[in-house]
Formats: sequence, structure tokens, C-alpha cells
Amino acid sequence: MAMLNWRPVVDYELREIEFDRREIEFEKRKIAHEQRMKQLRSEDAQLRKDDEQRKIAHEQRMRQLKSETERLDELNFKIDALLFSSSTSSPPPQNTPNNSEG
Repeated sequence: MAMLNWRPVVDYELREIEFDRREIEFEKRKIAHEQRMKQLRSEDAQLRKDDEQRKIAHEQRMRQLKSETERLDELNFKIDALLFSSSTSSPPPQNTPNNSEG
């Protein structure tokens, strides 16, 4: 009779060992997953910070370019005004032999 009862006990012990093994494996995967999520959150935060810094730098550069464009526009306007005034003003009369004799 003892020979008939050994199999269920061994099966139960094997199932218990397998259950423990799976539980340990699950815990290892859970820890690895938590570490990976922590790493991803850290990387995401760094990417957001970098993106914000690039955005600020871009906005500063755009303001600088706008300021430079306005300054160049003012200079172009002054140059155009000088060129226009010099082209519309009549040159002073030159002394020629015909004009000085008269």
C-alpha cells in the first residue's frame, strides 16, 4: 500500500518546486521591469530637459536674428535714402571755358 501512495506525494513536491521556481522567476522579471521603467523615466526626463533647452536656445536665436534683420533693414533704408538724395540732387555747376567767359 505504501508503494501506491508515493506518486502523489512526489507529484505534489514537484509541483511545489516548479511553483517556487516560477515565483522566483516572476520576482526577477518584476524587479528587472521596475528597473527598466525607472531608467526609461529618467531618460524621458532628460530628453524633456534637453528639448526645453533646445527650444529656449532656438527662441533666443530667433530673437537675435529678428533684431539683426531689423538693424540691417534700418541700415538699408539709410543707404537707400543716401543714394536717392545723391541721385536727385543736381551736381554743382562745373567751371567750363564757355561758362566762365560769359
